[in-house]
Amino acid sequence: QVQLVESGGGLVQAGASLRLSCVVSGRTFRTYAMGWLRQAPGKERELVAAIAWSGSSQYYADGVKGRFAISRDTAKNTMHLQMNSLKPEDTAVYYCAARDTYGSFNAYYTRTNDYVYWGQGTQVTVSS
Repeated sequence: QVQLVESGGGLVQAGASLRLSCVVSGRTFRTYAMGWLRQAPGKERELVAAIAWSGSSQYYADGVKGRFAISRDTAKNTMHLQMNSLKPEDTAVYYCAARDTYGSFNAYYTRTNDYVYWGQGTQVTVSS
């Protein structure tokens, strides 16, 4: 079984920064892609950023490009999301997710349903 645990959420003012972290434990795969997704009240869950096993292949949703940065440390089974210049519309529960890539070093996934393993989520609230 794979466990993902997020941390780092909180309440901040617009313009501030936060850094989310995700730790992966349990049975892990030789290569796995990861992503950060979020869900705001009344809205569908959406992908924020995704990263391949290699770390060099990344994807960002249009609304966060230039403000958010995803990174991972495969040796430590951790992933981070650095969020800068936060806006009230970034308010949501942020989820860490992962899936096996069956040996692919550069595959990442952009659809919510692509992910198999999920964390419990961490709340990010940005006040105006």
